[in-house]
Amino acid sequence: MEHLAEAARIRRAVLLFNRRLRQERGDGSLSANQLTVLGHLYRHGPSTPGEVAAAERQRPQSLTRVFAELEAEGLVGRAPDPTDRRQSVLSLTADGRRALEDDMAQRDAWLAGAFGSLGETERGVLLLAAGVLERLGAAR
Repeated sequence: MEHLAEAARIRRAVLLFNRRLRQERGDGSLSANQLTVLGHLYRHGPSTPGEVAAAERQRPQSLTRVFAELEAEGLVGRAPDPTDRRQSVLSLTADGRRALEDDMAQRDAWLAGAFGSLGETERGVLLLAAGVLERLGAAR
């Protein structure tokens, strides 16, 4: 298979980098699944639980507890779906947006500090790579 070694190296690097970013989150931070749900609502707006689960490639039952926790903490709101009263629609509250933005800001601050150890060319390469990784992540 062509490009297998390169693919494995990039996968390992992305996993290592992701692990490091997770370590930069503060104590008592939101769980990975909570961040996934909040991030989805932040990017896509109000969604049904099924839409969130499908977009994140999870089963709705797997996220039921997460939805309830986020609602109990006031980070998401739940309202009846105006087109199908049997369903509900989740939306990000102001507190949910603030919690997500605070979490992202902690990791962005670490990364901005880490950029100080890189040269201008290395930072440029990373910015180019970010665009490529975004395209790969969005590919079907």
